[in-house]
Amino acid sequence: MSETAASVASAASTSRPVVAESATTRGRRARIALRALQVLLALFYGLASALPKLIAHPSAVESFDKIGWGSGAMYTIGALELAGGIALLVPLLQSVAATALSALMVGAFVVQMTAFHGENAATPLILIIPLALIAWARRGQNAELLRVVRRRA
Repeated sequence: MSETAASVASAASTSRPVVAESATTRGRRARIALRALQVLLALFYGLASALPKLIAHPSAVESFDKIGWGSGAMYTIGALELAGGIALLVPLLQSVAATALSALMVGAFVVQMTAFHGENAATPLILIIPLALIAWARRGQNAELLRVVRRRA
């Protein structure tokens, strides 16, 4: 019986480093996947969403005219989306940027439902999911950001 107990104890001690190693590998893969998601969202917000508004593409102008907000709101929202997309790539700002872009998507959802009768209402809701994931996963950086802001004040 003692040989069996010794072999079980030996197997348990050798399996622990393997478990820790696989957890580290999984953690590394998760960080890489999260970073890739951030880059994709940053590209989406910078190129596909903000750029048409900032260059006054006819489709963006038409949409904002239909809402009744005009070009001022179009340029403002485009600038906010571009700033949020860039901030998704800045380590200290990632969580705050994802939260702010989520709030912007809530507004976009409300506009889609009211002004466009729900035509593309799923898009902002779909975008909120990865943004919420980023905001939650990078939430630890909020304390560091707060320290930096307090130091400068």
